[in-house]
Amino acid sequence: MNTNPLDLMHYQNSVTIQKILHNAKTIAIVGLSSNVLRASHFVGFYLKRHGYNIVPVNPRESEVLGEKSYKSLSEVPIPVDVVNVFRAPPTLPGIAKEAVRIQASSLWCQFGVVHEQGAHIAEEGGLSVIMDRCIKIEHARYIGWDSIPIRLLRFVADCSKMVRKNTNSVSATNHFSESPILIEL
Repeated sequence: MNTNPLDLMHYQNSVTIQKILHNAKTIAIVGLSSNVLRASHFVGFYLKRHGYNIVPVNPRESEVLGEKSYKSLSEVPIPVDVVNVFRAPPTLPGIAKEAVRIQASSLWCQFGVVHEQGAHIAEEGGLSVIMDRCIKIEHARYIGWDSIPIRLLRFVADCSKMVRKNTNSVSATNHFSESPILIEL
């Protein structure tokens, strides 16, 4: 039995974190809740708002944030780049095995989700592993405004086109509330 404590610094490498965040497109969030008071909900909302394709994985949910929820990772019908975990540490080995099985690129374990065996399973399966770090906080730290949502950029581009065409107003969808807005120029 290994008596050495787990070296979390190995699983919190800033270069690895940045590579994952810059290369990921689809993030399966295991434990994503429809309860707006849960951290998983806020993180999912944030990631979706910043252009990631999120896939809820929670057998207790049918839909979260407008996305179909799956009972397990193996049911997800599209390729997954990152498996983000909001579950208790003892569940991590099983989730890591599933992440390897679906050929995800990375396993990201939120604050408090630390399990040595789970990390080793994922690493042996070829996944990058981040543990005891929040993907939302790390995204804000390393990418932040560099990933201004595409809809906002399109809106600004539409506004500038309308100004060049001497149009008096432009309508678009408010990025934050999804409600239509009209701007008089």
